[in-house]
Amino acid sequence: MQLELIGITILWTFLYGYLIVASIDFGAGFFSYYSLLTRQEHIINGVINRYLSPVWEVTNVFLVFFFVGIVGFFPDTAYYYGTALLLPGGIALLLLSIRGSFYAFANYGARKSRTYLFLYGMTGLFIPASLSTVLTISEGGFIEKRGEEVHFLPWELLTSPYSWAVVLLAIVSVLFISASFLTYYAFKAGDKKAMEVLRTYALSWSGPTILSSLFVFAALSQHNMQHFENMFGLAWMFLLSLVCFLGAIILIWRRRALGWSFVLVMLQFAFAFYGYGISHMPYLLYPYVTVQSALTHSTMGWALVISFIAGLLLLIPSLFLLMRLFLFSAKYVRGEPK
Repeated sequence: MQLELIGITILWTFLYGYLIVASIDFGAGFFSYYSLLTRQEHIINGVINRYLSPVWEVTNVFLVFFFVGIVGFFPDTAYYYGTALLLPGGIALLLLSIRGSFYAFANYGARKSRTYLFLYGMTGLFIPASLSTVLTISEGGFIEKRGEEVHFLPWELLTSPYSWAVVLLAIVSVLFISASFLTYYAFKAGDKKAMEVLRTYALSWSGPTILSSLFVFAALSQHNMQHFENMFGLAWMFLLSLVCFLGAIILIWRRRALGWSFVLVMLQFAFAFYGYGISHMPYLLYPYVTVQSALTHSTMGWALVISFIAGLLLLIPSLFLLMRLFLFSAKYVRGEPK
């Protein structure tokens, strides 16, 4: 396998990891605030807080790896994306800071403050919306090169149906992934009331997830026909994604094998996410940047490959240990002292 394919595969894997872990975190924040509005916080917030307490600090590790890696492997991306992502990237950083302050002050009453809970819940929707602009911009039409200067076209981004389709998909996917996992987590905790509430959330957001996916396909066909046509060659991946989605919904509906239902949700997004990424190749930004044209020096590239593989070998056992000691410890899940 060529260096550029190894590099982009590693980076896409880190981004997929962030998609899953961050979605659970962001969705949990929104559900925490929503439960306050519906006066159900006493039912589900115990489960949500037990999940978030040991996990929130490692969520952004995947995102940091991705952004460091994309600039390291493909330096030209910084030149082209730098101006375009200044505003959405700055908003995302501000929202991440607000979210981090909630965790920092959680033990000082932030969890009981309506203002903090509002900010915590809304950032769970606005962060994925702002970060999703990276995928939107990569489809082309929002950056124009005039001579040696790169110009961002914000009006085209704000008025593009494809841009809003991606934002919508990002938001509903976050809520569906999070609700699916938290349903299983509540079941694992033996909290039937919380499980039923969260199960309702998962089923409620399943339909919008599929509809918004179809909206993205339709909008992409109007925005970037080349990428849309490439997807037909990978139709089997998107069909497998749909099959996994249907399997997950059936299990959640029947309250059966909820752990496997979340595995199917992960596979659903894996097939769709990797199918999207493969069909996007070789472009990192239509039509200016490809993985071949933007690749760093081979010596630097192989050093990064070794470093990132070593990082994965450290990260995966750490996550396993975290899950073993906290997330899937029977006593911890049930809120019992060790």
